[in-house]
Amino acid sequence: MYGLWKPRVLGAWRVPAAGPVILAVNHSHMIDGPMLMGTAPRPVHFLIKKEAFVGLLDPILLGMGQVKVDRTTADRAAITNALGVLEAGGVLGIFPEGTRGEGDFASLRAGLAYFAVRSGAPIVPAAVLGSTERRGRLIQAMPPLRSKVDVVFGDAFEAGDGSGRRTRTALDDATVRIQERLTAHLENAKRLTGR
Repeated sequence: MYGLWKPRVLGAWRVPAAGPVILAVNHSHMIDGPMLMGTAPRPVHFLIKKEAFVGLLDPILLGMGQVKVDRTTADRAAITNALGVLEAGGVLGIFPEGTRGEGDFASLRAGLAYFAVRSGAPIVPAAVLGSTERRGRLIQAMPPLRSKVDVVFGDAFEAGDGSGRRTRTALDDATVRIQERLTAHLENAKRLTGR
């Protein structure tokens, strides 16, 4: 990432140095995941749609410890693998909106709340900003080479309400709390970076 673009990383110290952590990342461009993997202070295992595991990318992504997920169903293998990352004290990366979009955390899927409440792992919000501002001249689908991209990590927080409940209502309530925290982090990151 540092060879192709000019990432500016802010708040990396907010990512706990050890223990399970969930990075909740906005997703507006295809380089957001790789940018976070290349700049995070710890190795990150992302939940990635199974459609990305094609050709040469399949062994590369699997070798890097990325988790293949079928978004059309409740993928039990992906859930088990993701929980395994957290149980081993690793970092699980999640795009809580489920797919690329505006990257504004406007609509979250329940997966992030499930993993956070089930594992008890803290969530660290992360915002990748600048990846969609301009198109590259050589490859229009990518940001211009050597352009600045900001990666801003926020304060870790717990998703649950402290009761230990994992009911549908508890997960729905956790999703609302998570969305509020992620939205506030994104607004703060934009203010901080001037984007």
